[in-house]
Amino acid sequence: MSAAAPEGDDMDGLLKQHFDTFARYNAWANARLFDAAALLSDTDYRADRGAFFRSVHGTLNHLLVTDRVWMFRFTGEGDAPDRLDAILFEQLESLHRAREVEDARIVRYVTGLEEAALEGSITYRRVSTPEAITQPLAHWFNHQTHHRGQVHALLTGLAGRAPELDLLFYQRLADKGLA
Repeated sequence: MSAAAPEGDDMDGLLKQHFDTFARYNAWANARLFDAAALLSDTDYRADRGAFFRSVHGTLNHLLVTDRVWMFRFTGEGDAPDRLDAILFEQLESLHRAREVEDARIVRYVTGLEEAALEGSITYRRVSTPEAITQPLAHWFNHQTHHRGQVHALLTGLAGRAPELDLLFYQRLADKGLA
């Protein structure tokens, strides 16, 4: 099976649709991870399991930290923590509420971008030369997927199961109005 690439006018809006989908998928996947994390004992939730950010707790906090850093870079608004291993919230419930607020903010920002904005550039603290905004947007969503994968593996090791997070699974649910 092969898929033909869209041509000409069929490409209009495709990049915008791509990032809009990833913003919504991100919120959906995060919600599923938090629901699964809530089923763990507090001991398991905080257990150092050898992950880069040690535990489910540390990794979920890291995801919120980096999303806030990137949102600050994109918008100039909000808090931008200065440590990638910062623990913003000690309690899962508080972290979950903050995650939901940040995910809604991300969806509003990304879906509010005009197509022309995706042709623009961005400069931020660690990059002195402007780069196409699509590059850090793509990196950002890839980074989220990377660390959600780590949480997914931790959940599997701790609970023997983890929620389905595949993008295609999300898209099929979204097509049916279920995501």
